[in-house]
Amino acid sequence: MNSARFHPNPASPDPAPPGDARPEPSVLRARALGHQFQPNWWCLKDISLEFRLGELVGLLGPNGAGKTTLVRALAGQLHPTAGEVTLDGAPIRAWGRLEVARRIGYLPQDVRSSFSYTCEEVVAQGRYPHLGTLGLLGRHDREVVRRSMEWTATLAFARRPLNDLSGGERQGVLLASVLAQETRFLLLDEPTAALDLHHQVDVFERISQLAHEGLGVIVITHDLNLAAQYCDRLVLLHEGRVAAAGAPAQIMVEDVLKRIYQTELMVHRNPVTGTPMVVLLGRRTKRLSEEFRREEGRP
Repeated sequence: MNSARFHPNPASPDPAPPGDARPEPSVLRARALGHQFQPNWWCLKDISLEFRLGELVGLLGPNGAGKTTLVRALAGQLHPTAGEVTLDGAPIRAWGRLEVARRIGYLPQDVRSSFSYTCEEVVAQGRYPHLGTLGLLGRHDREVVRRSMEWTATLAFARRPLNDLSGGERQGVLLASVLAQETRFLLLDEPTAALDLHHQVDVFERISQLAHEGLGVIVITHDLNLAAQYCDRLVLLHEGRVAAAGAPAQIMVEDVLKRIYQTELMVHRNPVTGTPMVVLLGRRTKRLSEEFRREEGRP
C-alpha cells in the first residue's frame, strides 16, 4: 500500500448549497428516513443518522436489513418515500446531479461494463462532474486520474482492460475512479465482497486512511471483525431500522449480534488491537461453546 497522503479535494472551498446558507461544513444527514418499494413493505423505517468528515462509519446488518437502500438514498440515487436526506443543511434533492456528484462518491456493490474500457478510461470517468460541456480532460483532470491510480496501486494496469483484472485489482481501479471525483464523502457498498484476505485488509486500510485525512467514508460490510478493527463508528441495521449505533465496543455485543444475525457466536477482544472480535460458532458447536463458557466462568 502506498502510504503517501492522498489529497482528494481541491483547495478552493465549495459554494453554498442551493437556496440556503451552509450552516456547518460538510454534514450528511438522514432525517426520519423511510422507503417503500411496494405498498405495506417498508424496507427503511424512521432512520435518523448523521455523518461527518474525518470518520469511517461501517454499516452492518443481515441481508435485507436495508443497508444498500440507505446508502443509495444518502448518495441521492434514490428518492425516499418518507423523510429526507440533507447535505450541508440543504435537502439533497435541491442540489443538481453534478453538484451532488462533486460532493458524494458512490461505489455500488457490483459494477459491470459491456464495453472493454481500459482501467485509465474507467478512472477518468470519475472526472465527469468536473468536466465542461465538451467533456475533455484537462491537465488537472489527467493529474487527478494519475494520482488516484498511483495511490490505489493500480497505475500499472492503466492500459489494461478492466474486465481482464482479478477481483482485487478491479476493486482497486473502481476505488480509484471514485477518488477521482474529488468528493467529500465516499459511500462504498461491500467493497471487499469476494476479495481474498490480503485485498480485504488493503481496502480497509486505504479507506481508513482517507477518513483520517479528512474524508467522510461510509462502508457497507459483512465482515464484523474488519469493521470493528478499522471503523470509528458502526451502525447496525435490522429489518429496516437502526438496531444500534456507536463505537465498535458498544455495538459488538454478543446478545445483540446473536439476536440480529440469528446464529451462535462469541465476542472476544482482539489480543493485538484490543478491538472486539467475533468468533462464529453455529448450531453444531453450541454445546462446545456452553462448555467453554462454564470453564471461563462466563454466563
